[in-house]
Amino acid sequence: MGCSIYELIKKRKMANHKSAQKRIRSNDAKRLRNKYQHKTARNAVRKLRATTKKNEAVTLLPSVVAMLDKLAKNNVIHKNKAANLKSGLQLLVNKL
Repeated sequence: MGCSIYELIKKRKMANHKSAQKRIRSNDAKRLRNKYQHKTARNAVRKLRATTKKNEAVTLLPSVVAMLDKLAKNNVIHKNKAANLKSGLQLLVNKL
């Protein structure tokens, strides 16, 4: 992810200091990582909600809960949102 000064200008993110340039690069890397993890967790939740078999749902639930906990810990999503999602998913699995 090495960005040169010209790439930074191209992106319209011109920084005046070396540390500010590094901050832009690291923010971009973190943003992409957070976006990937958030999308992966959303897809996992979607997959869990789509399941109709109890056995499959029971095996998927712990991994989805772990993903949500990790996102909440890293402030990608709010901790209450993670708690609400986990609660709803647990209720859904119990109903199956």
